[in-house]
Amino acid sequence: MMLTHRLFQLFWGLCLYGFSMALMLRANLGLDPWDVLHQGIAPSLGLSFGMTVNLVGLVVLLLWIPLRQRPGVGTVLNIVVIGTAVDLSLLILPTPEGYAARFAFLIGGIVLNGIAGGAYIGAGLGPGPRDGLMTGLCARTGWPVKIVRTAIELAVLTIGWMLGGTVGVGTVLYAVSIGWVVHHALPALQIKPRKEPAAP
Repeated sequence: MMLTHRLFQLFWGLCLYGFSMALMLRANLGLDPWDVLHQGIAPSLGLSFGMTVNLVGLVVLLLWIPLRQRPGVGTVLNIVVIGTAVDLSLLILPTPEGYAARFAFLIGGIVLNGIAGGAYIGAGLGPGPRDGLMTGLCARTGWPVKIVRTAIELAVLTIGWMLGGTVGVGTVLYAVSIGWVVHHALPALQIKPRKEPAAP
């Protein structure tokens, strides 16, 4: 029952994550660093945004090999589900008109992204490829998370921006608020192992 609960939360968390990314794309006010990269390279690959997300996730997963990271079922589903959910969401989401509607999409996207992140992390079935890259580099180099995470984010943001990805106020808002949202969402969504009763 516990595993079923974890898988269900993992799946809806990943789907919601993809939906939140689609909201930020439709807002067109700036994306988070990884999505700036995805948007920048998608035209060169001739793929949809969502399929680019999935492909980049697979490539990042391959970088785990020299870092000796082990993927979980959540890692694999992350690669398959999020990008697919983005593409399906873009089919049904309208393009907002006017700044008020665009900001509503942006804020909604950031909040839902944080909740979704808390959900799939809280399921405890394996980190996403990008998170695993960060933790793997920390383990191998001994550098603190704040240094490794910042270096990765700045690198993908710069490359994505140079390739034409959208950088704007949304990029800044995401950077300063996503940690706060996840910080508050994760405790409520973290599934803790059930304690076995003590032997008599």
